[in-house]
Amino acid sequence: MQHVQNFINGQWQTSDSTEYWDIPNPATGENIARVPFSTPAEIDAAAQAALAAYPAWRRTPPNDRAQYLYRYKTLLQDNAQEIGRIITTECGKTYAESVGELQRGIENVEVACGIPSLIQGYLSEDIASGIDEFMIRQPVGVVAAITPFNFPAMIPLWFLPYAIACGNTFILKPSERVPLTAVKLIDLLHATGLPQGVVQLVHGSKDTVNSILDHPTIRAISFVGSSAVAKHVYSRATANGKRAQCQGGAKNPVVVLPDADVEMTTKIVADSAFGCAGQRCLASSVAIAVGAAREMFGEAIIGAASNRQVGSGLDEGIQMGPVISAASKTRIEKLIALGQSQGAEILLDGRNQPIHGYEGGFFLRPTILQNVAPDSDLARTEIFGPVLNLVHAETVDDALQFVNRSAYGNMACIFTSSGAAARKFRYEVNAGNVGINVGVAAPMAFFPFSGWNESFFGDLHAQGQHAVEFYTQTKVVVERWPREWSRKF
Repeated sequence: MQHVQNFINGQWQTSDSTEYWDIPNPATGENIARVPFSTPAEIDAAAQAALAAYPAWRRTPPNDRAQYLYRYKTLLQDNAQEIGRIITTECGKTYAESVGELQRGIENVEVACGIPSLIQGYLSEDIASGIDEFMIRQPVGVVAAITPFNFPAMIPLWFLPYAIACGNTFILKPSERVPLTAVKLIDLLHATGLPQGVVQLVHGSKDTVNSILDHPTIRAISFVGSSAVAKHVYSRATANGKRAQCQGGAKNPVVVLPDADVEMTTKIVADSAFGCAGQRCLASSVAIAVGAAREMFGEAIIGAASNRQVGSGLDEGIQMGPVISAASKTRIEKLIALGQSQGAEILLDGRNQPIHGYEGGFFLRPTILQNVAPDSDLARTEIFGPVLNLVHAETVDDALQFVNRSAYGNMACIFTSSGAAARKFRYEVNAGNVGINVGVAAPMAFFPFSGWNESFFGDLHAQGQHAVEFYTQTKVVVERWPREWSRKF
């Protein structure tokens, strides 16, 4: 079994911790690695290494910093197949999903390579007679990212490229459930020749996170995870004087109108709800069929879900892998049972259906329910599994009212051939990422990942210009050079 190491000050180091977490392969249940829960002293060592590297890295010209990212992009592309296999082995998603995730991460590296332009400020001459004023962007200092299990390559790459391109030094704390992808990402970054101390990797769980949040050297925190933890991270980080961007959970709705293309809509919604086994913050978890769409969409989505090929993500033809752990599987099954006890009708039950040859894996097949009470636990809880709730609404206004009652606001989608209905929806819906005939409204790397409400805590989101603004602080200079001074020379 692989024993995972930290990466501090340019060196791979075995942790002094006596606490470890066993990492199972979700498809087989067999342990493949052990990850340490790093000690406070190791977090401090990482922070001090980052602080020591910061002055020289900050003074490195942006164009020179970008050269490391150009090399990094090439290495990520050259190693995409290996990284894809690592993601699938420790996370469970299909190989195609893993490679696709990595590509979205690489796109952020590409955008960050444009830092010489992205970091520019602006100037106004003669704001008063003989006085000029200009704004420049400077790095924040030592920053950290705490990332989740469900996208072990993409989400670290939401943060790392922008942070170091802007001149900050960086600490990554990946989910303890998926450390191997992070190890590979950092190993490839080290191969670019990046100066020691610019990037550190530390492993751990809750206590490690709190040590990062409390460390006085760390100036900014990026986080992705559940809303409860996002709120904790944001509250503790800001109480300690740090800036924070914390992406939380979701309960993403899709609205299907009677004029939608049924075949296309069904395929897209099935991919959205059951892709990555429903373990993504942009998974569709509630489908609202409006008017006559109820019967045609309901039958179609049950058929698509029933035919979805479930198994090990490394096998050919598989469309959905396992959930991340035995505990997650049990939690999802209990939520389905709770929903049933509170009046929901199960139209398709994915429980208790082991996969031949992978009986030890953490598999659930797609599950579809209807008549979930709006005030029930199942309606309010982010299930984070392959479970879709069907709801009926009479009008678009009724559907919007249902969507806007949610405490979350990560994504909302509509399927229609009506431009007027689509415009009304995108104008009135309370969500930060909106899809029109799109089931996973994941922004490209040059747009912000724009969650709202309980789905996001902070001001500036991940990706693109928002990331550059988050990882820099503005300095405004008001400058006067009186003419009589110039006569002296």
